[in-house]
Amino acid sequence: MKLKLRFDDSKIQYWADRYVPQQTDSMNTEDLFKDKWKPLIQQRCYIDKEQLRKIAQWKSRRSSHHIEKNDDSYIREITTFSFTTNNERAKIEVLMCLNGVGWPSASTILHFFHNAPYPLLDFRALWSIGIESYKYSFSFWEKYVDFCRNIANENEVSMRTLDRALWQYSRENQP
Repeated sequence: MKLKLRFDDSKIQYWADRYVPQQTDSMNTEDLFKDKWKPLIQQRCYIDKEQLRKIAQWKSRRSSHHIEKNDDSYIREITTFSFTTNNERAKIEVLMCLNGVGWPSASTILHFFHNAPYPLLDFRALWSIGIESYKYSFSFWEKYVDFCRNIANENEVSMRTLDRALWQYSRENQP
């Protein structure tokens, strides 16, 4: 799998600045995640059911109704383990034990709430780095995380900025 930005990396900020977050009520969901929930979740090291429900609705409305099948204590145990383990594979894969959470939703949880930088798995972001067909696996995830971290570090941008750039570039250029 060869990963390469479809646009010049000097344009990361340009594409990120063109991104417009979705609005819900008076606050956009990303601001809710970043400004209100991230500090709380990082302090206590778990996500509750209400938060998981909102994350699932933001990432994938099709699977969000499955979140209701998880009980609160199970969500707490799974997310606590994900946030505290040192094993990279366990961080992502344990989250998929939750009903309604697949690779993209698990990546969303890590992206917004883990202390380390993680990219979002999204067809738009993947297209922007030259991936048009894929099958999710840990080895795929690991290569994608390493690639995105390297690009973000080399260009001195946050993972959120890179993710917005990848998403927006695809939105405006993907056939």
